[in-house]
Amino acid sequence: MPSDLDKEFSIVASSFEDIDLSLYNFVNNTLNLHTTTNKGIEKVPIIWVGSERAFQIKNNRDYRDSVGKLRLPLISIERASVEKDKAFKGNIQANLPVDKDVREYRQGAFKLVSKLNQEKTRAFQAAEAKKKKGQAHYPHDSKKFVYDEFYIPLPVYVKVMYNVVLRTEYQQQMNDLISPFISKPGQLNHFVMKDNGKMYEGFIESYDSTNNLNALGQDERKFETKVSIKVLGYITGNGNSNQETPKVIKKETIIEVKLPRERAILDDEIAWLKKNNKYRG
Repeated sequence: MPSDLDKEFSIVASSFEDIDLSLYNFVNNTLNLHTTTNKGIEKVPIIWVGSERAFQIKNNRDYRDSVGKLRLPLISIERASVEKDKAFKGNIQANLPVDKDVREYRQGAFKLVSKLNQEKTRAFQAAEAKKKKGQAHYPHDSKKFVYDEFYIPLPVYVKVMYNVVLRTEYQQQMNDLISPFISKPGQLNHFVMKDNGKMYEGFIESYDSTNNLNALGQDERKFETKVSIKVLGYITGNGNSNQETPKVIKKETIIEVKLPRERAILDDEIAWLKKNNKYRG
C-alpha cells in the first residue's frame, strides 16, 4: 500500500473500448481503403457491428439504395470473442486480487522507470560538501543521488478476436480492399496499433472469401471476404463504478539510513567516559 510520502497520479485506463477503437482506427486510417465506384475513386465506409447496430443497418437508408439493396462496397467490423489466455502474459504474470488491501498494493506493483531528482540530489550534495569541505558547492566526489521511481499497476492481458467483413459488388473492388490487409502487415501478418498513449498488437489469422456468382436468381451480385484478426491487448481499471481508476505511484529513493547506537538499559558503560576516550561527548 502506498505510504504517506508517496505521490499518486491517475492514468488513462485501457479498456475493451480502447482496443475496439484502435482496431477501427487501424482499418479506417492506417489502411485507408479506397476503391473505384460508379462515382469514381471513393473511400469505403466502415461500420461497427453490434447486436443493435446490425438491426439499424437493415433499416437505415444510408446503407441501402432506393430499391432496398445494400450499398456496396461496405466494410463491417465485429468483436467476435474475448479470452484470457494463460499462455499470453506479457513480460510478467498479471493478477487482479479481490481483497481491497491487496488491490491497493497492486496499484504500484511494477516499476516502470527511474528518473534523477536533480533538485534534491543537488541539495544533498551541497550539504555533504558543506560538511566535508566547508563550502556548499565545493567540487567533490559524491555518490548521493535521489531518484524518482514510477510504479504502475499490473495489467490483465486478453486475446480479442475480430471479424472484418469486406463486401463488394465487383471482383476488382474486392482486390482493391483485400490487398492492403495482405501487403501492409508483412510476411508475419503482424501489425501494431497505437492510440491515445496505448499500444496493442494485431495478427491476421485467416481470409475466408465467398460469392454468389453461381446463383442464377434475382439476388444482387456480391463478393464477400471475412478477415479474422487476433489482437493481443491488456485491461486496467477503467475508473467507473465497477473498478478504481489506475494510478501511477511516484516514490523517492533513500540515500542513506542512520541508526543510533543501541544501549542496554542497565550496566551499559558510557563510552566517552573512558580515560583513553576516542569518542566525543
